Amino acid sequence: VRYWLEGGTLLGAARHQDIIPWDYDVDLGIYLEDVPNCDYLKNLDSGSLVDANGYVWERAVEGDFYRVQFSEANHLHVDLWPFYPRNGIMTKDTWMEHKQDVEFPEHFLHPLVPMQFAGITAYAPNNYRSFLELKFGEGVIENPQYPNPAKKRLDRS
Repeated sequence: VRYWLEGGTLLGAARHQDIIPWDYDVDLGIYLEDVPNCDYLKNLDSGSLVDANGYVWERAVEGDFYRVQFSEANHLHVDLWPFYPRNGIMTKDTWMEHKQDVEFPEHFLHPLVPMQFAGITAYAPNNYRSFLELKFGEGVIENPQYPNPAKKRLDRS
């Protein structure tokens, strides 16, 4: 299954080779056409599946994507977002209300490039800086910002 670091996970990898401190999950993009190549994903028509390592594989209730929970008790998770190409643009069937949740040119995925993340070598879009700036805006790697600064403010004046 072809995958790449996606959204805030890619941003965390670019900034500190790890998860962004205020994030709670990992996001991976996958090719929709590769879903049948993964036994766990292709068998998730309904319900969930617990693998030999105790990971819980399921279809997300929020939309047409997949979620792998760390365990039945610990719900730290990885979201798997199935994308497909349409006229050279990568798109998907479920969109969330995050500013980085946008279509992008497929050329960012040819080739995928190795990138350090959380102590492993994962795959990322080539020219990840341009990819991130397309999704989040210019200078996003160098200018970290909490997603909603108004909520983080302590003074209410």
